[in-house]
Parts: sequence; C-alpha cells; structure tokens
Amino acid sequence: MEQAQNDAIPVKQPPVLFKKTQTTLKKLSSILGGPVISYWNATRGSVCHNDVIALYELLGKLGHHDTLYLFIKSAGGNGQASLRLVSLLRQHCKKLVALVPLECASAATMITLGANDIMMGPMAYLTAVDTSLNHALSPIDRDNDRVSVSLDELNRVMRLWESQQQGKPQGDNPYQSLFQYVHPLVIGAVDRAESLSIMLCKELLAYHIKDPARADQIAQDLNSKYPSHSYPILLNEAGKLGLNVSPMDLQVNALLLELNQFYSEMGQKAITDFDEIRSHSNEILNIWEGLDTQIFFQQDKDWFYRAEERRWITMNDNSGWRKLEQVGGKTRSSRFHIE
Repeated sequence: MEQAQNDAIPVKQPPVLFKKTQTTLKKLSSILGGPVISYWNATRGSVCHNDVIALYELLGKLGHHDTLYLFIKSAGGNGQASLRLVSLLRQHCKKLVALVPLECASAATMITLGANDIMMGPMAYLTAVDTSLNHALSPIDRDNDRVSVSLDELNRVMRLWESQQQGKPQGDNPYQSLFQYVHPLVIGAVDRAESLSIMLCKELLAYHIKDPARADQIAQDLNSKYPSHSYPILLNEAGKLGLNVSPMDLQVNALLLELNQFYSEMGQKAITDFDEIRSHSNEILNIWEGLDTQIFFQQDKDWFYRAEERRWITMNDNSGWRKLEQVGGKTRSSRFHIE
C-alpha cells in the first residue's frame, strides 16, 4: 500500500534550458570574438576529476583556437582536478581568458591561475586556496558525517596555545589534548595536502608566468596570507597579488549573469517527499557547455532516513552525466557515461 502511494506521487524534475543557454553563449562568443565554454557548479556541486572527461568531449568538437574564454562559477572542489582541467584547456588554445562574474572559490580560483587573463565583474571574487581535508579518520559532526580539517585551523590552535602559555610554567603538550579530537594521521595528511596545494598553484601559474619567484610568492600568499578560506579576493586585491586581472565589460557581465540565471534555474533542488523518512532528489550539480553541446551531472536517487544511525542513506541511485547536442536543428539527448 505504501509503495503504491509513493508511485502515485509524481517525481519532480529540474528544468533543462538548453536552447536559452545556447542563445546566450552565441551572443557572448560574438561579442568576445572567440569561443566560450561554461563551467557552472550548483551549491552541492564541485570541481572533480569527472569534469575532465566532460570538458574533453566539448573541446574535441571545438578544436584549437588562438583565444578561448572560460566562464566559471564554482565554490571549489579538487585542486588536482583543476590542474588537469587547465592542462586540457591549454592544449586547445594559445591564450586562455577566465570570465568571473560571481563566485570563483578555492579549486575554482586555482583554475583561474592557469589563465593568461582574468576578467572580473562587479560582484566577482576569488578566494584563498589553503587546503582542507576530509579524511577517513576525520572528526564526526552532529549528523554523523566526517568533517574537513585544514592545516591553517590546526596551526592557529597551536599558535593560540603557545601565546597563552608564554610566561607560565611548562604545562601539558597541546597535542595531548588535540589528539582527543583530531587523529594524528589526519594532521599529517593535512600538512601533506598543504604542500600539494602550493605546488599545484605554482604549476598552474607557470603556464603564463615565467618568473619562478613571482609565481612562488602568489602561491604562498593564496595559501597562507588570508585569515579565512572563504575570504573574498576582489579585483583590486587580486591585482595586488600579481594576477593579470581586469574589469569585465558590462555587456559581457550582463550576459554572464543571464547565463548564471538559466543555470541556477536548472540547478534548483527538485525534492519529492513521499513521507517523513522517504524522499527522492533530482538536482543538476555540474554543467559544462560549449557550442551546440551541453553536458551536466544530475543527481537522481531515493533517500531513506535510518534513525538508528541518524543519517540519510541512498537507494535506487540513477545519478549520472547527461549530454544534449544540437544536430541538424534538433536537440538530441543521451546518457554520457563516465566511470
């Protein structure tokens, strides 16, 4: 009976606005004088290694160009995936220009480091790239999920303890207390990840900055200068860091905001609640788009709340990548399999 009731409730689907986004992309390409590729993440989307295969599919149809424009809106993700994405983009152009109208954080900021020029709109910002790590031995939050730990947070705890211990008798080693909450292997892994982050930044900057000292200084600043991982680095501050930034043309910015609005509509959560412990989610998380082609990842699965573990688990997971193509004036839809 319960299953029959669930079947009677229609599952919500997110809208796919391929025709509208293609129209806006073509306007952008016409104004900029070169092809534009879009990369957009929803709130729960992130830069990941699967993005590389999706981008490769787009670039294979696009070919090689003197200048390639990349519109990017993302809260970040995997820094090593950022390096792979930039490497792939640089193989298809002599000059890469990043278009940043809004949020471009963490691993997304890393992607912009590989661009010759960064055009920033009035609401645009980059962020620090100091690495946080979600380890198998990380602490657990109130929802029984593993939390991310950053080296900067750990270092600040140690500095605070040391400052408060000055002039006092030698007390306990702070690590004795810290290890009760953060496993020592997590601390070692985070320290290693921090070194990786600096190395990735220097590798990305090397595509267009030939002075190693300048590249090293930018990488160090992005990893350790700012008091918060999400600190917004605006146009003027980005210029002070030594990045090749410039204000974005207002017409280009308006079209990018229009494109972001379409993607935001596509990326809205489509949740179907069957009862208090069962639901279904449909949500587009990552979107890549170029001329006549759009590739996106859609989360499509059932959720069940397991009370004894205080967490939601998934069932009937049909999530995956989808591809839309404009062929002969018609739109063709297919699954795009990435393992």
